Amino acid sequence: MNEQEYLLAWGAYAVAGLGCLLVWCRMTRALWRWLREPLRVLVAVLLFTPTLIDPARELFAPALAITALDLAFNVGDHALRALADLSMFAALAFAAYLLFALLRWPLERWWRGLRGERNAQTTDEADEPTLRDLMQRGLEDAEQRPAGQDLRIEPRL
Repeated sequence: MNEQEYLLAWGAYAVAGLGCLLVWCRMTRALWRWLREPLRVLVAVLLFTPTLIDPARELFAPALAITALDLAFNVGDHALRALADLSMFAALAFAAYLLFALLRWPLERWWRGLRGERNAQTTDEADEPTLRDLMQRGLEDAEQRPAGQDLRIEPRL
């Protein structure tokens, strides 16, 4: 395998990995945010962690693929190195995410408080009708409606 084929293989893997990460992001978008984001970090680490295969030629391969192939076919001895690389990159990625989340948390609380003050100033809660008022208006509207008129709406054909 020459240098161009090696780079082409990594390019194809990067595109496929980005596609898998996009699918994973779409699959986890309905989850709670504090669960969704660490799962996305974990999948990104699993997909994009390289491990050294040949130190003499400085050849790398995806750590997840090397681990899976070494364990499935009992060939090579790179599984432990790949698992060590995966755990190291996962620890670094989760530390960076934890730092990001700890910095974001007070900023979001401050921003929510600022927006709450603005909303309280712009909308006067005393002017808004209560649920009881809305239901009473609905009952009055129903009593004033002619007897032959109902609430059903028929579609036009």
